[in-house]
Amino acid sequence: MKFFQVKKYTGDTLRIAKPWLMVLVIILLLRYSGLLAGISNSLLVISGVKDFEAGATAAERFNYDFILKDLEGNKVNFTDYKGKVVFLNLWATWCGPCRAEMPDIQNLYTKINNENIKFVMLSIDEDRQQPKVKKYISDKRFTFPVFMPSGSLTNQLSVPSIPTTFIINKQGMVVQKKVGTTNFDTPKFKKYLEDLAAE
Repeated sequence: MKFFQVKKYTGDTLRIAKPWLMVLVIILLLRYSGLLAGISNSLLVISGVKDFEAGATAAERFNYDFILKDLEGNKVNFTDYKGKVVFLNLWATWCGPCRAEMPDIQNLYTKINNENIKFVMLSIDEDRQQPKVKKYISDKRFTFPVFMPSGSLTNQLSVPSIPTTFIINKQGMVVQKKVGTTNFDTPKFKKYLEDLAAE
């Protein structure tokens, strides 16, 4: 009799616990795949909680001494961007928060019509992942310029987390550094870039 009671108690416990275990497994999968961060950050971006706000950034000179390559393998010396306003975004295909902000960056990119403002979307995926990066950009129909490192980057770009966005003015100073998902597709930020370009 006691055996059947123990078996019934164990069966009831498992039946009650099973849905909760499934929820836990799903949350863990989303968390470690980066999708959970992407979902939560997308909601924050959509709600406007993380719109760009110009904050006080200790101005530092940007180090242009590195080389990039585009997704066709063509090398670009970053010194080519001297004298321009540069929107430099560090991201990766495996980064959920990065993926969450990219559609808004694309929207901003299509609205900017100024030769003095340059966009550099710098993927820090491993070099062997270049086909994956290229496919991701193509599948999403992003048209902003995408690059990967060609050799090592400067210490200045060794950031602890991504996405990280640097805004570099025409004088070569980092005037903003934003860490985390940010909605850059606002009239205020567009004007901010255009004002920097007019300096």
